[in-house]
Amino acid sequence: MNSLDLPKAPQDTRVVVAMSGGVDSSVAAALLQREGYDVVGITLQLYDHGAAAHRRGACCAGQDIHDARRAAETLGIPHYVLDYEDRFREAVIDRFADGYLRGETPIPCVECNRSIKFRDLLATARDLGADALATGHYVASRPLPGGGGRALYRAHDPARDQSYFLYATTPEQLAFLRFPLGERPKDETRRLAQAFGLAVADKPDSQDICFVPQGRYRDVIARLRPDAVRPGEIVHLDGRRLGRHEGIIGFTVGQRRGLKLATGEPLYVVRLDPGEARVVVGPREALATSIIRLGDPNWLGDAPLADLRDAPVAVRVRSTREPRPATLTWDPRAGCAEITLTAAEDGVSPGQACVIYADDGPRARVLGGGTILRVEAERRAAA
Repeated sequence: MNSLDLPKAPQDTRVVVAMSGGVDSSVAAALLQREGYDVVGITLQLYDHGAAAHRRGACCAGQDIHDARRAAETLGIPHYVLDYEDRFREAVIDRFADGYLRGETPIPCVECNRSIKFRDLLATARDLGADALATGHYVASRPLPGGGGRALYRAHDPARDQSYFLYATTPEQLAFLRFPLGERPKDETRRLAQAFGLAVADKPDSQDICFVPQGRYRDVIARLRPDAVRPGEIVHLDGRRLGRHEGIIGFTVGQRRGLKLATGEPLYVVRLDPGEARVVVGPREALATSIIRLGDPNWLGDAPLADLRDAPVAVRVRSTREPRPATLTWDPRAGCAEITLTAAEDGVSPGQACVIYADDGPRARVLGGGTILRVEAERRAAA
């Protein structure tokens, strides 16, 4: 076996690398090229940042493509740019906008990985005769004992771990995917980029959703769905009418700032009612969530999901939070998974991802996850 756990010599192993134009994917390509693999770089043109910002000359996506091409030239590897704008708009941007209009808090990076990178790009890699598709994600995969496929694990660098965004990767996709940076810290990646002579060595990491300039997602949604944004009331849990708003797309569960309410008490967005265009607010304790119901699950565990009853796991309800102890039960009547948190979490919203781990350790195995459908303060509330 070579270093990618494939039964070929590196020079006989073709690896397509998804090159985004950043330092991570560029170093991933460089490491594989240094080991002698037959490396092909592919960059996806997913959006026109100028169009997303609704102003000309703001095409950061174009700069990323230029940076990826320059990195490939430095490494001496073939490089191709594929136009996936239509697919990305339908699978990611449109779903993102519609999710916010439903009062949800969608995670577009999860959908991009699921629908674009690990479905469409993976198929393209196979068409190119690749033996594997590699990315610059900070996540680890290792073979399971007995030749039973591969498992996904949290990255070596906990500050960079991206397993939350990759829970929807299927077992079949995992068998084809490789993550060369999963066992490396970020600072080492930067040092390697310098050593390889890559111009992106000091390029800042992206912080915002790629198609939402400066984090102003409300502007993007209003432009995409102008007729669907309705003003409405801001009401307290106790029924008091406290004010008006210009559209629920400007609010997320757990939000405190920007409510513009003079009540003399700290209030948080507790719930969004898209049918009535209503924002419901209340005290912080009203955000406590102990029961989470998950739809559209992806399961990577060994035991069948349908057989699980009060199985001990750890879950992550936001990418910025550490996994917390919980139990997992499959509800056959509802056709969804139910998570019971050992300690209540705040600010859990429908539409977010809930990722399931084997435990709360720093290198825990990813067992899967799903989209949050509904949250409850406690079990009796669902009766």
